[in-house]
Amino acid sequence: MVDDYQPWRYFVSSTLQKQLGIKFIGQASDGREAVQKTQELKPDLILMDIGLPTLNGIEAARQIRRLSPTSKILFLSEGRSWDIAEEALGTGAGGYVVKSDAGRDLVPAVEAVLQGKQFVSGSLREQDFTDSKDEYTADDPRSERSVEPPPTQNAEIRHEVEFYSDDAAFVTGFAAFIEAVLDAGNAAILIATESHRSGILQKLKAKGLDVGAAIKQGRYLSLDAVETVSTLMINDVLDPIHYAKVVGDLLTKAAKSAEGEHPRVTFCGECAPTLLAEGNAEAAIQLEHLWNEITKTYRVDTLCGYLWSAFPHGEGSPIFERICAEHSAVHYQ
Repeated sequence: MVDDYQPWRYFVSSTLQKQLGIKFIGQASDGREAVQKTQELKPDLILMDIGLPTLNGIEAARQIRRLSPTSKILFLSEGRSWDIAEEALGTGAGGYVVKSDAGRDLVPAVEAVLQGKQFVSGSLREQDFTDSKDEYTADDPRSERSVEPPPTQNAEIRHEVEFYSDDAAFVTGFAAFIEAVLDAGNAAILIATESHRSGILQKLKAKGLDVGAAIKQGRYLSLDAVETVSTLMINDVLDPIHYAKVVGDLLTKAAKSAEGEHPRVTFCGECAPTLLAEGNAEAAIQLEHLWNEITKTYRVDTLCGYLWSAFPHGEGSPIFERICAEHSAVHYQ
């Protein structure tokens, strides 16, 4: 698994281990490391991003094909450009999955590539492609494993959303996410309700994570969602300038504590969901939209968490679709 975003590596590996029983024998966060580990491990399958530090995924794939020609490659990228996808597949890779389509495409793509077939994500299905007889796309009934996320727009940043069935699933999902961030030496900022923060803290401690040390180092900040939302509002209206200052101050503080070769800051929380729960759907969507504008100038990743109970009309709700459209990837539990 090759990606410089640890929570994404965790999501992919845990999904494939659970659904297909796949064993992961190595991970890499940049292209050069991927080439080195492939030469050492000779894996059956390599899942690789394109936008990697030190050496991009396409060039890494070319080198890997020379060093380990039997290793199959599946690209997992947020890029929707057909030109990029075509160049990636031109390396001899077996498939290309758009990350925001992973909820539907990841498992069938892996199955197809391991069978020697080609898989192209549904977002690219209108593009011409050779060898169509061996190509699976998201339109193929064999790939219908989960609900397809609505189309998303902000592929240039990692601002993802996950929908949880209940509070227990929310706590478990966020705890795993934060654990992966802290284990990678990065900084995590949690903004959640008091009950969720308490549950997440208990989960992290139960996993043996030294949360006290992370807090002392400034790598883990835990803030109350209701209080934070109130600081972002002026006279019950979301003020963009004030919002940018509050978020910028938090990011600057956390960034100083992040470690590792490519340190990142990760936000995970429910500020917009808090506004939605208060009946202020427009403010919730505005907050999500402004978040994209503010955070794209920083090296930051974001996971927003919503409960399905906030959407009584399910995925057909216009609010649901608008919220999804503000995120670079949509996940379901």
